[in-house]
Amino acid sequence: MSQENATGEPVILARIGKPHGLKGWLKLNSFTSPPSNLLNFQCFTVIGGAPEQVLEIDASSVSGDSITAHFPGYDDPESARALTGLALAVASEDLPALPAGEYYWHELEGLAVSNSQGELYGTVLRLMDTGAHDVLVVSPGADSIDDRQRLIPWRFGTVVIDVDLQAGTMTVDWDRDFLE
Repeated sequence: MSQENATGEPVILARIGKPHGLKGWLKLNSFTSPPSNLLNFQCFTVIGGAPEQVLEIDASSVSGDSITAHFPGYDDPESARALTGLALAVASEDLPALPAGEYYWHELEGLAVSNSQGELYGTVLRLMDTGAHDVLVVSPGADSIDDRQRLIPWRFGTVVIDVDLQAGTMTVDWDRDFLE
């Protein structure tokens, strides 16, 4: 699954992990699929630190799903440690356009979810990767049919019938009595 959001809002693509080695390299926890797609971007806005800053990767290494990178000016473990835990983001308009019927997760978060009978289940709180398929975590709201949180498989065309980003809605073929 995967967006195009014209708001320019930052989209978090990774979190900086612990230092690796003696020259300021850091482990990166990529949220992209595959993880190495993170390296399609070189410049990131750092979220979680003050003041806001921009970091540019000047060197990187990939081994399987593990990514390590170096940022200029962070040349030893002590200085690099200051970046640990911070998020790396890009503007949403910098993400590649997707084919019809594909969405970035951040586009789906916040959509109102109803079944094909028009019953409102709530809004998409987040998505989870379960290995077999992604799962929508739908949180109830004041106008929902009940107060149950629902876990609905992201299976576009079978379970998820329609996504309307402009209207902020999603229609699912998911009975109100299905187990979570």
